[in-house]
Amino acid sequence: MMEGTQLTQAETGNRYDVFHTDCPARDVVDHVTSKWGIWVLISLRSNDLRFYELRDSIRGISEKMLAQTLRALVQDGLLWREVEPTTPPQVTYGLTEFGQEIGEPLTDLFNRITQRLPPRSAG
Repeated sequence: MMEGTQLTQAETGNRYDVFHTDCPARDVVDHVTSKWGIWVLISLRSNDLRFYELRDSIRGISEKMLAQTLRALVQDGLLWREVEPTTPPQVTYGLTEFGQEIGEPLTDLFNRITQRLPPRSAG
């Protein structure tokens, strides 16, 4: 079973007012730019991953925070979620087309930062 929705505009040409507190696009921006949202999107940039693989790839994130972040990003339409009916259930996450579009500039930013930092000293 796959889950995920995407924000759409009511009318072509209408833009969301992201500076209004009730704007749904503002919530998406908040989720994407949250501490863990960015890391989830970057982690999924090249492969679909299961929950435990995401947890292991993002050092320092708790299972509770990962679950909350994934839930928000699925609800925003950035990720899809597939549950395999096994015991225990295996849950896999991946980027939707919308998530890929949003993840590309984040990956570019990540690459620019890591390429521009001075080399790490051994020790």
